[in-house]
Amino acid sequence: MTEPPLEVDTVLVPVDGSDESVEAVEYAAVIAEQYGASVHAMYVLGEELVRGIESGAVPEEDVLSETETFMDEVRDLAADYGVTLSTSNAYGFSTTRKTQHPGSAVLDTAEDIDADFLVIPREPLSGEPGEVLEKAAEYVLLYASQPVLSV
Repeated sequence: MTEPPLEVDTVLVPVDGSDESVEAVEYAAVIAEQYGASVHAMYVLGEELVRGIESGAVPEEDVLSETETFMDEVRDLAADYGVTLSTSNAYGFSTTRKTQHPGSAVLDTAEDIDADFLVIPREPLSGEPGEVLEKAAEYVLLYASQPVLSV
């Protein structure tokens, strides 16, 4: 019997609350199901939200509540596929670190959790403040050391 060409234990899927990120979670769950892997969903906060939190204009508790509500939906979706899901939140932007970018946040998390495969939404540039992953997709495709599926 030959070895499978790819071993996958952890699939990372960045999300931002958009419909496209829900679709990406579905792809990640299918891949994880095929490989007997788990899924890690990271909620990436965009520039406007981060600036709002850091300035005090947006209560961090409200943002965390909204992201947790979305992550509950994602958790239910993964459960439909019989896949274990872990979650985290990340700032996709920083007022103090020039190198902080949604794409770098995704790749840093991939390294931290030892992800074997990435699924990233490729969203239209809609201008919606919460939708930050369109900025990350190209970066991740260029610099990821893991296989990447852009959906």
